[in-house]
Amino acid sequence: MPYAQCCGRLHEGAAQAETAEQLMRSRYSAFALGETDYLLRSWHPATRPPQLELDPGLRWQRLEILSVADGGPSDRKGTVEFRAHYVQGGQAGELHEVSRFVRHDDAWVYVQGKVL
Repeated sequence: MPYAQCCGRLHEGAAQAETAEQLMRSRYSAFALGETDYLLRSWHPATRPPQLELDPGLRWQRLEILSVADGGPSDRKGTVEFRAHYVQGGQAGELHEVSRFVRHDDAWVYVQGKVL
């Protein structure tokens, strides 16, 4: 799916994620594109850092969604397990995490993740 139809409209604020998985995918894209404003906006206020500094030497390459529990359009919470592949300093790596999401003010937000 083209960026403008998928994550671009979320990053711009023209639409909101309908599911926890859609928010997860849009946050991955935001990390890849350096969209720190969106990342902070889509983070729960109780766990959101005051600012976010992204590593300019880290290049996100690919996202694999491994499992999704709840997080649908009518749910209040959900989890997404994923692997995000990256390259840093010429070395390939991956982040394997289970992320928790909740609805806050009628929008899906990221709460926290557990790195596996």
